[in-house]
Amino acid sequence: METFNTFSEGTAGQGLTIFDIDRTLFTTDTKIKLKKDGKIIKRGVSSYHKLGPGETLDYSEYQSSKKFAKSAAPIENMIKKAKIIINNATKAGSKVIFVTARGDMDDKKLFINTFKAHGLNMSKVDVENTGNLGAQAPQNKKKVFKKYLDTGKYARVRVFDDSLANLKALLSLENDYPDIRFDAWLVGASGNIRSVK
Repeated sequence: METFNTFSEGTAGQGLTIFDIDRTLFTTDTKIKLKKDGKIIKRGVSSYHKLGPGETLDYSEYQSSKKFAKSAAPIENMIKKAKIIINNATKAGSKVIFVTARGDMDDKKLFINTFKAHGLNMSKVDVENTGNLGAQAPQNKKKVFKKYLDTGKYARVRVFDDSLANLKALLSLENDYPDIRFDAWLVGASGNIRSVK
């Protein structure tokens, strides 16, 4: 496992750390459902599923805070890492955000309380739900990355995500922000990480 530096060490300036949620901090029993003519015909399809006539994708499980609270199983290595980073970022004046492909949750308080129940200090974290932005997850997350990078506050940005496509969306911005150091960390099923460039 490759190590990573805390933003309180090294280069001057604030750092931005971004965590994905699903399959990065937690595993859940949340699935996308495939509907045909309004009836569920399959549970557990990909968001990239090619729709046939009369078919739609149903993301309602991903917007259910109750479902998330009930089934969220922490990926221990990543929860531990997130706790350390949140604590260090606060000391260094840096920022931590959780960026998820989920749409707006039906009970935001319950959603946030699930993270708190696992020891994460959510008073120091912003949560960005990108599922309502109208494109695929990598493009939606890229919009959020840009929103924060455009503030000019950050000298460094790093993302932890289980999706290589999402990490590449971050890295595609490097030329637009030549004064910012970019780090992308791919998260494996057991919470192991490896650097992506």
